[in-house]
Amino acid sequence: MNILWIEDFGGLQAGKNILNQMFGELLSFEAWDNDLFSLKTKPADLNEFCTQQKSLHTIYLCRNYFDYAEFKENNAILNEIDAIIIDVRLDNGEHVDLDKNIPESYTDKSKFHENGGFYIFNDLIHSGVPSERMCFMTGEKNSIDDFKEKCSSIYIPEVKAFEKKDPEYEKLRGWIKNQESDYVKLRRGIIEACQYVKTLTNNELPFNKVINKPDKKFDFADIVDYINVLESFLPLQEPTDKFTLYKLFIRTLTHEWEATNPKQFTGEHDEFYAFSSIMKITRNWIAHNSTAIFNHLNEQDVAYLFICNMRAIFNLGHKVKNYEEILFPLFSYTGVDFDMNKIPFVENYIKLFNELSKNKEHNHVDEILNALQNDKQKINDKGSEFFIIGLYQLFWFLTSSEENTINHVAQENSSTQNQVIISRDYSFKTFNYQKTEFLKSFSQHIYSRSFPVAN
Repeated sequence: MNILWIEDFGGLQAGKNILNQMFGELLSFEAWDNDLFSLKTKPADLNEFCTQQKSLHTIYLCRNYFDYAEFKENNAILNEIDAIIIDVRLDNGEHVDLDKNIPESYTDKSKFHENGGFYIFNDLIHSGVPSERMCFMTGEKNSIDDFKEKCSSIYIPEVKAFEKKDPEYEKLRGWIKNQESDYVKLRRGIIEACQYVKTLTNNELPFNKVINKPDKKFDFADIVDYINVLESFLPLQEPTDKFTLYKLFIRTLTHEWEATNPKQFTGEHDEFYAFSSIMKITRNWIAHNSTAIFNHLNEQDVAYLFICNMRAIFNLGHKVKNYEEILFPLFSYTGVDFDMNKIPFVENYIKLFNELSKNKEHNHVDEILNALQNDKQKINDKGSEFFIIGLYQLFWFLTSSEENTINHVAQENSSTQNQVIISRDYSFKTFNYQKTEFLKSFSQHIYSRSFPVAN
């Protein structure tokens, strides 16, 4: 989660003290060392204890109105920030240059900075930041009470506010935790991913390997517009109807897969082939059966398809990317590794194959699932969850190679006269899901969702 923190404390020790008091167990120096939380700050006197690397959680610090104005000018706040903590008084003489111009219509510079937090709050509201994503943290309780009364008198919903003292610090930490919902994690991961891939200007776009026609292939400039749409798709405030929003997001995400054919890819059945096939199938399903299959997506399902999509379009290497570290906690990984020799390929293949009421000639799992998806009665009988889990299982079946020996054994059907049963051997050779850092972590996190009956 990204937090914009507006606080005018002075000096290095004061900064350390208030950080510990406000954030407590949410933010320790040990956590920074482990790359879990970073503090992005302009003031030079804090640099000795602030990490500057990109990490799971980030605090952007502004110590006065001028810092805030510069931050707003250089950042798209609605995309960069998930929650905001504002001090009311921003008139610390160490940091405020009273010779600098303040917004027009304000003539008393000292008074303006004394109530600078209120101005910034109002400016953020007009910028589109919901009040629910902001709170005040101040050392003067009366300033909070006066502001609450003013909000009430003009029918503005009450804004959360906390005083700088021990019982209130705990309440603040509870407020921060409540801001970090699964929706916020999903949105932050998507935004961070889009911002990252736009820096890959020399990326070869493996996506082009599966595009049908040469004139339909993408160069990097073409893909940037698509990424910009994804980056701004999810609003800062969590909507009441997330299901509709998620379905529209997946429809947008898969739109570019219309003119693709992963089966023309001549490489081995590896993760790229799997991810490309999953996205092509998802595109076809949402085009033809969006209401039946995609009406109840949750955050981990959207994250799964988004990760598959980014890995299929861009060459992202073998390491886990920062945005993937943000998205992985949406999955229910317990920390216990699965046994690669005990992946339930056979039992799940049998279940899927036996669901076919016709077209028994389909052998491959992607063909079976497509056939079932084309059967309206099967969709009604099995429900959307069956097909969403099928999209997860495709990752495993499309990476592991298969051997299919047809007409292996013929024998008489003892229960039906003049009928021969021809058996078929169909075996799986497990893919090495530990060969890269990304594959190991990705497969660990999606395993329980892929094979829910196996846990």
